[in-house]
Amino acid sequence: MNRPRRRQATALGLGALLAASLAFAAPASAATATTTASASATATPLVVNARWGGHCTYDRVVIDVRGYVPDVTVTRVPKLVYDGSGKPVPLAGRYFLEIRLHPAAGHDDAGRNVYRGPKLLKIYLPKLKGLALTGDYEGYVTLGAAFHTKPAYTSFKLHSPERFVLDIAHPNVC
Repeated sequence: MNRPRRRQATALGLGALLAASLAFAAPASAATATTTASASATATPLVVNARWGGHCTYDRVVIDVRGYVPDVTVTRVPKLVYDGSGKPVPLAGRYFLEIRLHPAAGHDDAGRNVYRGPKLLKIYLPKLKGLALTGDYEGYVTLGAAFHTKPAYTSFKLHSPERFVLDIAHPNVC
């Protein structure tokens, strides 16, 4: 064997030996835990459902998320429009809230839809009159809620399972 090939073979052998010794130095459980933790922390949360319910003194919207609940902003807007197109959302109401989750997606990495909630729905609760998915675009998932009167609301996150909750106050109906 000539000298350059012998050096190359020696270098490859030493590299393989070094890699093998490093693999045995750290316990497998530590490597798996690190990989799993970093993958779950960086994976984009998936918005899988939106649901609603009426209670004696409030109406509730719940957005179910797979992964973790990302940052959520709730904004009063003069009208609801679909993200991307800017077309108006056909929900009756005089007041509207835009609920925007980021980072989030309503589809998986292969582009398959994972969101199973309402796309556009008229609702007959004391305050909440409609709910629509208005966007799933470039890391943002947006929903819109419609009301006939100005909504007073509070919001919070719940865990196990992960979800975002929006409560809209109204006079006692019970």
